[in-house]
Amino acid sequence: MSMLSITSSQQAIDTEHQYGAHNYHPLPVVLTRGEGVHLWDVEGKHYFDFLSAYSAVNQGHCHPRIIEALIEQAQQLTLTSRAFYNDKLGIAEKYICELFGYDKSLFMNSGAEAVETAIKLARKWGYTKKGIAPHNAEIIVVEHNFHGRTTGIISFSTDPDSTKGFGPYMPGYKVIPYNDINALEQALKENPNVCGFLVEPIQGEAGVMVPDQGYLSRAHALCKEYNVLLMADEIQTGIGRTGKLLASYYDDVKADILILGKALSGGVLPVSCVLANDDIMLCIKPGEHGSTFGGNPMAAAVAIAALEVIREENLTENARVLGEVFRERMERLKAKRPELVTLVRGRGLLNAIVINPTPDGRTAWDVCVRLMETGLLAKPTHGDIIRFAPPLVITEEQLHECCDIIENVILNF
Repeated sequence: MSMLSITSSQQAIDTEHQYGAHNYHPLPVVLTRGEGVHLWDVEGKHYFDFLSAYSAVNQGHCHPRIIEALIEQAQQLTLTSRAFYNDKLGIAEKYICELFGYDKSLFMNSGAEAVETAIKLARKWGYTKKGIAPHNAEIIVVEHNFHGRTTGIISFSTDPDSTKGFGPYMPGYKVIPYNDINALEQALKENPNVCGFLVEPIQGEAGVMVPDQGYLSRAHALCKEYNVLLMADEIQTGIGRTGKLLASYYDDVKADILILGKALSGGVLPVSCVLANDDIMLCIKPGEHGSTFGGNPMAAAVAIAALEVIREENLTENARVLGEVFRERMERLKAKRPELVTLVRGRGLLNAIVINPTPDGRTAWDVCVRLMETGLLAKPTHGDIIRFAPPLVITEEQLHECCDIIENVILNF
């Protein structure tokens, strides 16, 4: 059986359509190479990346430092499973614990795996430390959340696309409105069996929903009052994306359980991590949770390199400064086309604009197709929202060039 070589974008799209599951609806662009903020398709056309693989490529595509760490480790040892120790995992665990200020870390692979890990950890803590009766632990979540696609996680999704046709759902979750501190207090008050409050500091997939200043700090104070763990899903918002190392830091919050993924590897490997202090993390004993690939030596080496790139290249600060520039440009654009661009929001380089459908039925999807045709890649979410999240290595000059592209498309749409 010969390997097929792809010679055109249409061939790649047709091949995927024939042999791949139809579980995504991508923009019709076939990418073959990336460097920094730049991408090229099979035909050699250049694009600016304004999605960053859903904020996994914060350090830019194929960052030399991260690729070097990957290659070097790949030539030494790739996988031992956790049946044995390896000489890289402990170093990565120490590095990440010291960076974020926790006693312990637990490395997994995907973001969804990390969320599942955090849920198991919170429940175990609830039973062993809080004294909740077996099978009664409850976790509070919020509307329009996105934490992954596993059967456990979709059990508390409010998105019909995530849930329809996949039941029965797992019990043990209470859904409350996002950014509603009174609803959280009420839910904590009425159920002593709550062990955790799982929340995104900014809701990414929901359309970059930024809560009120102080929401997270008030939520954390309530969690402390009711002896409940604050579980912060920073898979998309963490690692510098919002202009601070963690979005939680805008409210001076250090979550009881911190969930990281995506940019933890700079988009090179699936690497995720859950961090907590000893009183929480050590509730899970040997044999009670794990992953064959979690904490593999390649992931450990890549994660350290990815985090060092963020720190040494001041990418968090770059995200903060350029985020303000970007939103200012988008607000000016909104003023020129208020009937089309109805809202601009975001923090750092995690931003969104809301597109009002045109009288002839064109939507945010059509805007994104036009952006693609003019050399910029972004993706709509929830029909009317376009998320803009370029790699954090973007320069101010490149950002203005991209804003010009967006402006030209919107003004001529």
